[in-house]
Amino acid sequence: MESAIIVRYCEIHLKGKNRGFFERLLKTNIEKGLKGIKHTFNPMHSRYLIEDFDEADYPLICERLHKIPGIHTFSRALVVSNDIKIITDAALSICEGKSGTFKVITNRADKTFSPNSVETSALIGGKILGKYGDNLKVAVKNPDFTVDIDIREDGKTFIYNQTERGISGMPVGSAGRGLLLISGGIDSPVAGYMTIKRGMKIDCIHFHSFPYTGEAAKEKVVTLTKKLGEYNCGVNLYVVPFTEIQEEIHKKCPEEYMITLMRRFMMRIAEKLAISLGDQAIITGESLGQVASQTIESITSSNSVVKMPVLRPVIAFDKLDIIDIANKIDTYETSILPYEDCCTVFLPKFPLIKPDLEKVIRNERQLDVDALIERAFSKIEKYEF
Repeated sequence: MESAIIVRYCEIHLKGKNRGFFERLLKTNIEKGLKGIKHTFNPMHSRYLIEDFDEADYPLICERLHKIPGIHTFSRALVVSNDIKIITDAALSICEGKSGTFKVITNRADKTFSPNSVETSALIGGKILGKYGDNLKVAVKNPDFTVDIDIREDGKTFIYNQTERGISGMPVGSAGRGLLLISGGIDSPVAGYMTIKRGMKIDCIHFHSFPYTGEAAKEKVVTLTKKLGEYNCGVNLYVVPFTEIQEEIHKKCPEEYMITLMRRFMMRIAEKLAISLGDQAIITGESLGQVASQTIESITSSNSVVKMPVLRPVIAFDKLDIIDIANKIDTYETSILPYEDCCTVFLPKFPLIKPDLEKVIRNERQLDVDALIERAFSKIEKYEF
């Protein structure tokens, strides 16, 4: 018997007259995700069908489908002709070796097929009980597994008993572009993932303080960026040399203003880069109250230097919530590697928790802000993944 993978979406159903745009974009992203794997790909009413793949490639296909935003669920199915005996034999084959409770669910898109949906379910359920009754029992509510039978108008029937959850969300590229401030920590990769999941294509920017932070710290960020790229249909990373700016702040401004002024420089540089790339928003991993630079006063200070929208997907998340997602997307173990990032350089003993904006601006006047930004911007390194 042939096999196929049925891919389903969810929110796209709600898009009305724009639905075709989202469907085509998801199709393109799936094809990008399966690049290099032998297969054929075809639309099927409100879903997609992956066929003609090598069985040995199924685990890899499954792994990649799990990383494509917009996919709600997918199922590996047996494909047979619309013949009740052949359908029954296939249903029996996928129940072999199973135990517990089950339910047969039939969807009969081909209304010329006889028997009808209820009769087909009852007939096949009886055959399953007759063969595997020692190990299987029927449960109409909350069965351990279902035997799904989808009888289509083109003469094909799909039979499956397992459905994998995708990450849902919207197709990447359907919600514009954004620039993620990515550090080596736990929060920013999670913020990037959550933005990607909602359909925004991201670029990444990282501030590097060589020689205070070494190549290992930068490689850590490269690894995190690559992991995000698996969900983002590829990604570009822009590394900004930040040492001179930090040294100037440390030399000319009170110690307690270090983090506040650093964040303002980061936001200005991020906005300048975002505009040059055609990105429409800045994304950060800030979580309200988690550290001194993430109070509402500090956020107000950093927001005041940019006009572009700033998205903070994890702003209301507890740390444990963020860690759960980091584990899910396989960034946590990399994020906790003991390499310092630029935010730990010249870290004050008592950073401002509630900076007064007028005092921040007054201290910032000690710096040649425009010149520092221009020099850092001219030395940005680009990495493509």
